[in-house]
Amino acid sequence: MSDTTVSNTNNRNLVWLGHLASFGAYAIFGINIVLCKDIANEGGISPIALFTFRSLVAGALFWLLSFFLPKEPVEKGDMLKIVGASLIGLFIPQMTFLSAITMTTTIDTSILSSMTPIMTMFVAAIFLKEPITWKKALGVALGLSGALILIFNSVGRSGGVDHTEPLGVVLLIINTFCFALYLGIFRPLIAKYSVVTFMKWMFLVSFIVSLPLSAKQIFTVIDYQAVSAQVWWEIAYLIFFATFVAYFLIPLGQKHIRPTLVSMYSYLQPIIAAAISISLGLDTFTWQKLLAVILVFAGVAIVNQSRAATPPPLKQR
Repeated sequence: MSDTTVSNTNNRNLVWLGHLASFGAYAIFGINIVLCKDIANEGGISPIALFTFRSLVAGALFWLLSFFLPKEPVEKGDMLKIVGASLIGLFIPQMTFLSAITMTTTIDTSILSSMTPIMTMFVAAIFLKEPITWKKALGVALGLSGALILIFNSVGRSGGVDHTEPLGVVLLIINTFCFALYLGIFRPLIAKYSVVTFMKWMFLVSFIVSLPLSAKQIFTVIDYQAVSAQVWWEIAYLIFFATFVAYFLIPLGQKHIRPTLVSMYSYLQPIIAAAISISLGLDTFTWQKLLAVILVFAGVAIVNQSRAATPPPLKQR
């Protein structure tokens, strides 16, 4: 087997790894949306306190993991970039989302979250010079149409807010725009370091930023005994899977497939939410839902086949 053949095989395997990582991360996020609604409805823990808990535990896990891996120093010039990535990719998106779900209906939350691939496509075109081909635009449009069909043909979960406030819409727009910026701008930085090194600093910065804002809530306001056991289990999932695991997988996907393709997997979120509702007897499976799922995965396939779907090699340290 020639070196060229081996190289092509390795590249294909890495692309598949990128797909699997992105699929896994957004499948976790899909479950997370349902659980975050329940946590928000309980009202015992504020969004900023919840984010601080996530940053503390997930950050500690990444730092612990780093002790078992070769030491990887971060260049001084990159540390400021990591601070920016932490604010744009972690702190602002998570804070705006956790605050917005207390002010928006499930349907409106899902619709506005579906804008991420469109924003990412334009961000990648501006900052990474990733071309907007007709295949890519068609794939994004198909995926969006599938997501919207699914959203409008699903029964919303009970117990949430009954109307959407304008501030909630603004927060969700900020959320999707910032995460699109994170996916589009910081790919070269993410490729430069291992996932564990990158994420341990990301969460440390987020924890340092959030702690002064949440200290009063954490130490004096929250009545921990009043928080139900179910909510504690949901918070445990939120911290371990939707934070530690998912934020390990997202940069892994960013390393091997382009930002627009990573963001296309966000259309899994309404599919997962609908599947949970169906399994709990809160919704029914219909031909519209089947069509929606087909459109979402057709959109991903078309974007994957578009020009420059496989990212050019990035210099590693």
